[in-house]
Amino acid sequence: MQWIIAGLGNPDAGYTGTRHNTGRDFLTALVKKEGVGEWKDDKKIKAQIIKGEMFGKKVTLLLPETYMNNSGLSFKTLVGSKKQAEQLVVLQDELDLPLGRVKLSFGASAGGHRGIDSVQKAIKTKDFVRIRIGISPATPSSKLKKPDAEKTVDFVLGKFKPAEEEKVKKARKLVAEAIKDLLIDGREAATMRLHSK
Repeated sequence: MQWIIAGLGNPDAGYTGTRHNTGRDFLTALVKKEGVGEWKDDKKIKAQIIKGEMFGKKVTLLLPETYMNNSGLSFKTLVGSKKQAEQLVVLQDELDLPLGRVKLSFGASAGGHRGIDSVQKAIKTKDFVRIRIGISPATPSSKLKKPDAEKTVDFVLGKFKPAEEEKVKKARKLVAEAIKDLLIDGREAATMRLHSK
């Protein structure tokens, strides 16, 4: 059974480069780097899609064309069983992690992320892989500095600052390595390697 890899974000070009679009932007960059193929518009599932090969494995790549909070609409047709859900990988932005940190999780709650919540409701399970990409600032000693609740929307819809570009690059590299490990060696090995970095 092949992997389905999806990047969450908002489809309009104005959202490109914003923190909330990290999942979508990182997957788009990886596809370009690996030369996987061209995105095709699939009106039926409301998504851009590529069926191809990545790191020697057959994959279906997905960018929902709905807004973040309705991301789940694009997954209903593709993920029809628990077994298929276990082969699903969703890239997302994560407020609870500092920029430059990436974590892999499986079977966890949405943790307030509306895009993930929408996916979980659509496919009726939490048992899929999430690659959580940190977007919050941190102190020099790596203590998380999340924005205040009332500033969260403006923060996640804001773009990364030029000074943060190094950490964005580092995270992009970690995500690419995690996906490669996941496809080749499976979930446990990928999780162990990523979390030891």
